[in-house]
Amino acid sequence: MKKSFNILTLVLFYFFNYIINSFALEDLIGQTTYYKIKKDDTLIAVARKHNLAFPEIMLANSSLKDPWLPELGKNIILPTRHILPDHKKEGIIINKGDLRVYYFSKDGSIYSYPIGIGRREWETPDGRATVVGKKKNPYWTVPKSILEEEPHWPKVVKPGPDNPLGSRAIYLSMPGYLLHGTNKPWGVGMKVSHGCIRLYPEAIEAIYELVDTGEKVVILDQPIKVGWQGGVLYLEVHTTHPYGLEEGEVPKSNMRLLPQTARVIQKKAANFIEKIDWAKVTMIVKEASGKPEAILSIYK
Repeated sequence: MKKSFNILTLVLFYFFNYIINSFALEDLIGQTTYYKIKKDDTLIAVARKHNLAFPEIMLANSSLKDPWLPELGKNIILPTRHILPDHKKEGIIINKGDLRVYYFSKDGSIYSYPIGIGRREWETPDGRATVVGKKKNPYWTVPKSILEEEPHWPKVVKPGPDNPLGSRAIYLSMPGYLLHGTNKPWGVGMKVSHGCIRLYPEAIEAIYELVDTGEKVVILDQPIKVGWQGGVLYLEVHTTHPYGLEEGEVPKSNMRLLPQTARVIQKKAANFIEKIDWAKVTMIVKEASGKPEAILSIYK
C-alpha cells in the first residue's frame, strides 16, 4: 500500500511538473495600459509615444472615430500587450497579420515595434531571409519599377529628410526588400509601402543597434494568434482598420476568420480543448480588436 502511494505521488509530481514547465515559456509580452486624452492630443502622436500605430489604438477602442480629434478627457486602452507569433523564437519575425516586427535577442530579451508593409500589387512577400547588411543615412537607388510608376523620383535619393528610407536601413538577402525608417511616420501600421518594411525613425534606430549581420529573418502572416501565459490561454485577432484600407478596397467580414481561428486554437489548446469558451471566441473574432483575451484557464 505504501509502495503504491509512493508511485502515485511520483506520477503526480512529474505530471504537475510537466504542466508547469509547459507554460514556463510564455507566449505573451507587455501589459495593457490606459491613457487619458489631453488637450491637443492626436491618436497619431499618442500611438507613436507608446510604440504603437494609430490603427492599433482605433481597433482596440471601437468608439474612436477620428484619429486627429479624439474626445478630450476620454480614457482609452493602449494595446501594448501582444501574443508572440507561432514560430521559433529567434532573430527577426515580421508578422504582416498584426503589422509588427519582433526581435528575439541572444540574451533572451524580446522587442516589438509597429510596421508599415507593402500595399496592393506591391505586397510584402512571406519568406525566409538573413540580414546581409546595415547602413546609417542610406542612399536610395530607386528601383526601375517604382520610377515607371512615379517618374518624379531621381535615380538616386541622397540621405536627408526627403529620403523615404529615413536614417537607417537593414538589408535582407531577399532581393529588393529591407527594413528601414521613414519620412512619413503616419504610414506606420498601414499597408502603404512598395513592399519594404518601414518603422518609426526612433524604432529603426533602436532595432538597428540590436540586430547583427547574419541573423535570421522570417516574414509571415498571422492575423490570428493564440498563446499561453500563467496557465491561461489567450486569443488575439487582427483585421484591417478602415483607415488602413486602400482606395476602393471593401472591408471584409471578420467572421470569415472563425474557421481558421478554431484550427489555431485546437492546435494550441491540445488536451484542454474542452475548456474553451467558444461563445467568447466568436465575440473576439467578431470584434477583432487586436487585444489578447482569455478563452480558457486550466485552473477552472
